[in-house]
Amino acid sequence: MKIHEKYIARELLAAILLMLTALAALYGFFDLIESLKDVGRGEFGVGHAFIYVLLLLPGRVYELMPIAVLIGALFALSSLARHSEITVLRASGMTTRELLFLLFKVAGAFALAALVLGEAVVPVADRTAQEIRVKAIRNMVAQQFRSGLWVKDGRAFINIRSATHEAQLEQVRVYQFDAKNRLEYVMEARLGRYVGPGQWQFDGVVRTRLQEVDGEVSKVEVDRLDQLAWSSSLTPEIISVLMVSPERMSLVGLVTYLRHLWINHQKTERYEIALWKKFFYPMAAMVMVALALPFGYTHGRMGGVSVQIFGGIMVGVLFYMLNGLFSSLGVIHSWPPLASAMAPSALFLLAALGMLWWVERR
Repeated sequence: MKIHEKYIARELLAAILLMLTALAALYGFFDLIESLKDVGRGEFGVGHAFIYVLLLLPGRVYELMPIAVLIGALFALSSLARHSEITVLRASGMTTRELLFLLFKVAGAFALAALVLGEAVVPVADRTAQEIRVKAIRNMVAQQFRSGLWVKDGRAFINIRSATHEAQLEQVRVYQFDAKNRLEYVMEARLGRYVGPGQWQFDGVVRTRLQEVDGEVSKVEVDRLDQLAWSSSLTPEIISVLMVSPERMSLVGLVTYLRHLWINHQKTERYEIALWKKFFYPMAAMVMVALALPFGYTHGRMGGVSVQIFGGIMVGVLFYMLNGLFSSLGVIHSWPPLASAMAPSALFLLAALGMLWWVERR
């Protein structure tokens, strides 16, 4: 790498890291204020609040990466333009394509960091944060509704009132249906423990069997058992992913849960969109630097650095909003998951290419 390329890369890295740190600190402060509302509930204290916020920070950094890259690149390129350094580089023979490729190299490092964060750090940190918070408040890991978690497994519908952090199920209710969608039995258990591949052990079981003759219930049998072995494809991993939003799950977790949904013929659009977003989201950093480059060329006509930074923040917020909007619209209108996931990045890339073309023509 040449001296001028190292200089530009160093300026970009410094500006982007500064913006990323500032944004992460700002969002972390808001998260801390929000988590302080839970202090005093159960065993949740100030220490729990700080640990909870620290564990949420990797997820915040992952979400803010494209915005920080955009604002940081705008700041660095505007500073270079203000000192006429970009003009000198262009006069010395550096083409727009060469400068864009240099920006892509720097953005590629942040794309790689986003990929590592999204796969190895964020899912674990976010799940741990939720476990610490809910365990301290209610001593349970997951409770999506007032009636608990609901999971479909084959012809059985499972209601789990709560699940502890040791993957123990509490107050479990299983509704088992036959091939004709008739209720066979209802089983209630005080406690469930995962004992091996596909095997659970229930304690304090009450099983109500329904026997039908000519389509009418003719007999009801109630069995009370201290323990009962139960076979199911439900695993602690599937239960744990329900604690984390699809956007914060790892690829392995998404594929595992998607397979479970496919087997049970359930809707998968939201998780398919999240899966594709895992592939395209790290590339958003490269789209952002392409969007920032035209501002570096038009410094003299676009006003001061503060105006460009404000514009960058607005564009970054717009990208963040569109990213969530297209995901929601894709689920509501059953759009193709691939199109829903890549639409925001594709729109901003087209905008960046259009702005570069306009700048070059002028």
